[in-house]
Amino acid sequence: MLQIGNFPDIVNEYAARSVAGLVLILALATLWTQSVWFNLALLYGFAARVLYGPKFSLFAKVAIHGIVPLFKLGNRPTAGPPKRFAQSIGFLFSLTSLLLLINGQILAFEIGIGILAFFALLESTLGFCAGCFVFGYLMRWGIIPQEICEKCNHLTFKTKD
Repeated sequence: MLQIGNFPDIVNEYAARSVAGLVLILALATLWTQSVWFNLALLYGFAARVLYGPKFSLFAKVAIHGIVPLFKLGNRPTAGPPKRFAQSIGFLFSLTSLLLLINGQILAFEIGIGILAFFALLESTLGFCAGCFVFGYLMRWGIIPQEICEKCNHLTFKTKD
């Protein structure tokens, strides 16, 4: 597999949920204003997180250094590869919505951003990561090799003890 950037193998679940909350706010602002600039900010954020994890993501920095310590959320380790996969899906949705917006396909843009906002809401409030859910099935079906997430399995067993 082509390795791009340096996405962490383990991430803080509370930081990921905080990022999802920030994505939700920006997605709703993008939907409300139909702003190309807000949509570009969404796209950049997802691209930064897919390629390098929190290193170049403003939302990740705010979550890790601001929200998590401010609200004393602590650290709940979770596997990085499924989160990276979920960020990739967010990247595709934000790219598609940007292209639709630029081409004047407003209803399709609204549907795309609405779906993105809905799944950000699920992750930020309930901790349900739809991309992670799909990632698990792709592993079970053999589409994603087991070695991609060997650390996922170790982490899962470790946190259940």
